[in-house]
Amino acid sequence: MESKKYDVKTGDMIVSLRHLPEVPKTDDSIRIVRALAMGRSRILKFAAEKFEPNWADEAAQALSQQPSNCFIAIEGGKVVGFSCYDATAKDFFGPIGVDESMRGRKVGAALFIRTLEAMRDDGYVYAIIGWVSTAAGFYEKLLGAKFIDDSEPENSIYADRVEG
Repeated sequence: MESKKYDVKTGDMIVSLRHLPEVPKTDDSIRIVRALAMGRSRILKFAAEKFEPNWADEAAQALSQQPSNCFIAIEGGKVVGFSCYDATAKDFFGPIGVDESMRGRKVGAALFIRTLEAMRDDGYVYAIIGWVSTAAGFYEKLLGAKFIDDSEPENSIYADRVEG
């Protein structure tokens, strides 16, 4: 398979779950909680409208687990962010998305760390962060995540995804 060229480095990253920092404190108006089935339609609508339908599909898979493998950020009773794990494959973190209006308030960092805590609690020692591109600096700075060699989407689990 011919390798695609990307505008920025793109591939899977790996991060250790052994020494996670505390979940960053967000504004008092924002709560980070494990998603419940009763919020499914609102969470999926948020993911599809604010990001892309594929992310909603992955969130649906995470929400189908018991307990849910999806965490959400709530402000004023509304979803303002979400993050998932074991949605694409076992030991994969993501997707994660935060409403653009909420960025810079530590919501993404709080969702990321809280979700990784749940992965560690489930017995994982490392997490694979799938198909990273522009957010690589966020993962590197926060937890020292590193790109996995030869893990561009066409060389990873995403090679067999349905497009169109």
